[in-house]
Amino acid sequence: MSEADLPASVQRNSIEDARVTGTVVQAGAIHGGVHLHAPALPVPRQLPPVPRRLVGREGDLAALDESLGVSVAEPAAADVTVVVTGPAGVGKTALAAQWLRGLSGRFPDGQLYADLRGHAPGGPVDPVEALGGFLRAFGVGPVPGNLAEGVALWRSVAADRRIAVLLDNASTAAQVRPLLPGSEHAVVVVTSRRRLTGLGIDGAVFHPLGLLARAASAQILAQRVGEGRVAAEQAAAAEVVERCADLPLAICLAAARIAARPVQRLAVTARALGQDADRLATLDVEGETVRNVLDASFEVLEADAARLYGLLGLLPFAEFTLEVACVAGDLRAPEADRLLDGLMDVHLLEELSDGCFRFHDLVKLHARACGEPLRDGPPGRTAADRVLDWYLASATAAEELISPSHRTLPRDYAGQPARPARVFEDEDEALGWLDVERDRLMAALRWAAETGRHATAWQLADAMWPLFLRLRPARLWVEAHRTGLAAARAAGHRAGELRLLTSGGHGLRNAREDEEAADWFAEALELARCSAAPLAEADALYGLGQTHRTAGRLAEAAGCLDEAAGIRAGKGLVRGAALARLSLGDVLLAAGRAEEAVGIITTAHRELAEIPDAYEATRALAFLGQAHSALGAYGPAERCFAQALDGFRAGRARLWEARVLELSGELERLRGRTAEARARFQASLTGYRELGAPDAARLAGRIGALDDGPGLTPRPGDPGGPGDPDGSDDSDGPHAADG
Repeated sequence: MSEADLPASVQRNSIEDARVTGTVVQAGAIHGGVHLHAPALPVPRQLPPVPRRLVGREGDLAALDESLGVSVAEPAAADVTVVVTGPAGVGKTALAAQWLRGLSGRFPDGQLYADLRGHAPGGPVDPVEALGGFLRAFGVGPVPGNLAEGVALWRSVAADRRIAVLLDNASTAAQVRPLLPGSEHAVVVVTSRRRLTGLGIDGAVFHPLGLLARAASAQILAQRVGEGRVAAEQAAAAEVVERCADLPLAICLAAARIAARPVQRLAVTARALGQDADRLATLDVEGETVRNVLDASFEVLEADAARLYGLLGLLPFAEFTLEVACVAGDLRAPEADRLLDGLMDVHLLEELSDGCFRFHDLVKLHARACGEPLRDGPPGRTAADRVLDWYLASATAAEELISPSHRTLPRDYAGQPARPARVFEDEDEALGWLDVERDRLMAALRWAAETGRHATAWQLADAMWPLFLRLRPARLWVEAHRTGLAAARAAGHRAGELRLLTSGGHGLRNAREDEEAADWFAEALELARCSAAPLAEADALYGLGQTHRTAGRLAEAAGCLDEAAGIRAGKGLVRGAALARLSLGDVLLAAGRAEEAVGIITTAHRELAEIPDAYEATRALAFLGQAHSALGAYGPAERCFAQALDGFRAGRARLWEARVLELSGELERLRGRTAEARARFQASLTGYRELGAPDAARLAGRIGALDDGPGLTPRPGDPGGPGDPDGSDDSDGPHAADG
């Protein structure tokens, strides 16, 4: 069949919507091969900075070398997990990072770092979050929300790479175990204040890190404050070293305090440290061992820096940007930068990168204690309001740019934000900001809910919609909506409650919590009907239909989607009605009613192409190809799949690219072209595995059954078939579908 045999809308779409992306070569004639190379990702080098030389740790470094079998004559193969344990502030991270840096030549494929925050105020990091960072470092995404799938994908990515991994501040062996790459070419160093003896089952080598020798402590102090000052006050210097109990963090902080006051006698610091020498030496009480040293460092701050330190300590996260510091302190950038520099001078703050800062977990506890007197008074309340307002306004600005038709509900600020929200140049920048800030946005949402700022909490959950839709952090999506829904109900905001029921229902469905998703959509439907809100009713019906389809309740799914399409069409919402019809066509395919599906999908394709919505129109082509294939019209099916594949590759829709490859492989199998089918299936399987998609196991089984005959062909909607990956990521969202 020629292209003329295709529907006119398909012909127009292939010409009018054609785009050229990526590298373009224009030439009159080409002789020989043309090789185009995409820019490579930089090799990850994520280890934190360390001093050029670790004083007093030569023996520890040699012991770590021995655990790996490193020697000049015979460098051993990298394949070891080392657990470095010891009290807080003893220098575990510095030792591990220094050792791995010295072996950097052995890890040409990268050095990865994750702070597991085992003792942070907000609790330990979920292993899924750390896995996401590792996978994104190698350009792999989207990251699976399911832990088992994430672990499988991580180990597949790491299998042939020679890498080093530093897992810092671990809480338990169970937190660490999913992050082990399981490779014969990797070295993993885990640091923790706990023993983590459970990792011995995994063959880990343990290295307890003790306090510094007294001579090494004295050497560090002399290096940092100057040999002359130490020589002039030898007794006071010895007293400082003794009262720091040879704890590296305490030594460094005390030295910073002394260095910041070049005319002040060392005896002043010695007396300050001597106020509670016993507590400083009690290393089994977390945080208390260095409290006096931190207090002493705090006391040398100027008043404005001390105030900012306390306000930042009240924030629900330890890492923050310069922008957030400006908002919290109600400061201009130059002044905030100066005050932060003062905090770094006395080692109360560290700079992660340009414009991003972090409190050590112990220092964070101290900063919070310093901010406690401000928390319930006007300074603390207004600072919290400013930070929450800024995050809400900035997330809303990103939402307006990425998903404008979803941006329909009001925003209630504690006061008009004192400074403008973050300004974004384009969608990519807005989405990048949401990605970088995802943990802090979630922490802000929790903080708002915990402090009774219910309007802010549910509106933050609503404003984060583009993050959930595009980046698909399944657990975050569900948690945000559970918290936001409770907040909307506490605030008595019915429209907010209805919105979060529907958008949260899609999150639950994508997290494979189908029964709870159905309950949320059903509740939204009842609420919409009681509120006489037809568009919200259509949204709930759309989500409920998708949930029924996933569960195999095809008659119920068709009824819901047909009703949703009718409501939207009656309100003149062309795109929303087309999306509902497209989903209805998918359900009809699943029910074996391909002839009916062709007409419905063709209409939806034409409407989406005319809007234009290239991504959704391309999805329609994929479904149209399925319908033609089911009817035995192999030529039109092949052309639809080819156009869909080009469209998804251009739009970087990797999951749909893999699905179309599978569908086209099935088409080749039906034609009796086993070799071509196997090649398509194999390409699809590679895509599924790279994405951590659950379809990988199903397709692997099908590849082994290629010669079993056409009777084993799964229909598109069967549990064994590719079908529609999920409905909500195929639109701008349950409400934006009405745009």
